[in-house]
Amino acid sequence: MVKIRLKRMGAKKAPFYRIVVADSRAPRDGAAIEELGYYDPTKEPSLIKIDLESARKWISNGAQPTEKVRALLAKAGAAAPAASTAEAE
Repeated sequence: MVKIRLKRMGAKKAPFYRIVVADSRAPRDGAAIEELGYYDPTKEPSLIKIDLESARKWISNGAQPTEKVRALLAKAGAAAPAASTAEAE
């Protein structure tokens, strides 16, 4: 299964995350299929940059975003992913 999730980067106590598409069996900080953007929670306000077109393409092809990525997509202005409506049924 393919997931859209966060990959932790940055120094100790200064996290910075890349939003990536990766195999669900791969380690959190391991190899990624594609990088979609980044999220920096240390800035005020938090920086979020996501390629929404690529994210929609991956979701339509069956990639499942994690809860945090789903919330970041909503903040970035993407419509609610179709995967979240399927889970409600």
